[in-house]
Amino acid sequence: MTGTALDRIPAPPSAKLLGWRLVDCDAARGWVRIAFDGKRDFLNPAGFIQGGIQAAMLDDTMGPAVWLMTEGALYPATIDMSVSFLAPAKPGPLFGEGSVLRLGSTIAFLEAKLLDGAGRLVARATASARLLPAARALSLRRELPRAANDAFAMAP
Repeated sequence: MTGTALDRIPAPPSAKLLGWRLVDCDAARGWVRIAFDGKRDFLNPAGFIQGGIQAAMLDDTMGPAVWLMTEGALYPATIDMSVSFLAPAKPGPLFGEGSVLRLGSTIAFLEAKLLDGAGRLVARATASARLLPAARALSLRRELPRAANDAFAMAP
């Protein structure tokens, strides 16, 4: 795959934890396909990938669709997200497909689906995201560790 706007930012720790890998994209359409690792560490007591982990995968699919569509100019901050769990997600490869349904000047409407290795739909989500200038969002990311340390230092 050729370079994308995602190459200009470091992968966050949460994406690394999920085994996030860009598989395919169409930036002009605001569409992305992401591979994830359905690790055994993610299993719930029933032996399936825990729902919160699946929601994180869906969220980590929709955001990059915006980032790519805007060529890295806008960062999507999720405002709300609704998830439907349609089938148990077993350990193994999982794939997220995300789309930008509508890109406004301050809000984006998004959707994603999570598929297992056989292509079976296991979960889907819709979300709204506030659009922030990427430079501001990334500066906040760099400030966070310092701000968090300052807050802890001031705690009794």
